[in-house]
Amino acid sequence: MLNYSASEENYIKAIYRLQRQDGTVTTNELAHELKTKPASVTDMMKKLKLKKLLRYQPYQGFRLTQEGGKVALGIIRRHRLWEYFLAEKLKFTWDEVHEVAEDLEHVSSKKLIDKLDEFLGFPRVDPHGDPIPDAHGRMETSKKIILTELPAGTPAVVSNVINQSTAILELLEHKKIIIGTRLEVKKKFEFDESLEIRIGRQPAFTISHQLAENIFVQLV
Repeated sequence: MLNYSASEENYIKAIYRLQRQDGTVTTNELAHELKTKPASVTDMMKKLKLKKLLRYQPYQGFRLTQEGGKVALGIIRRHRLWEYFLAEKLKFTWDEVHEVAEDLEHVSSKKLIDKLDEFLGFPRVDPHGDPIPDAHGRMETSKKIILTELPAGTPAVVSNVINQSTAILELLEHKKIIIGTRLEVKKKFEFDESLEIRIGRQPAFTISHQLAENIFVQLV
């Protein structure tokens, strides 16, 4: 397997994430995502196309090739395994692991990552509930719904957090909402779309619609 620079890997991972949302990625979208100039994006697209990782036509957007997708999944696998290691073995909090894993994901030794996976017991999800690709790039998918769409009175378990910014993760931690938390919606308020939820036998409390739309759950 070829080795790629940290910058190339950051671009590949960002393209993979954006194309899952929009299908075809534009130069301006990628520039905004990576906080760089469109001219810099264009230069990198040419490099990745030469390495057969990208289908790119000027002014028409771009997508990863099959090989580019494999590379992206390898980077994501490394990142999420390191997040799991940091959280489970070194006791980093879930709002601390992402930044450190951003550096560790560029250690591309396949043997090291496979050994890390084995050492951790082949975890299926990272600390934020995101699936971890296996050594062949396969990821488990599970049926989950956004908390705002959970019917009132229906027990569910928190399975994933979409926005993993420090601000949101700190707020969720404060409210005792983590991956695996069992909860139910008691009431939905029409005025501001906020939700009253209850965790176990604790008193019910209210969370904003903005927070709730970042939480995915699975039915119990």
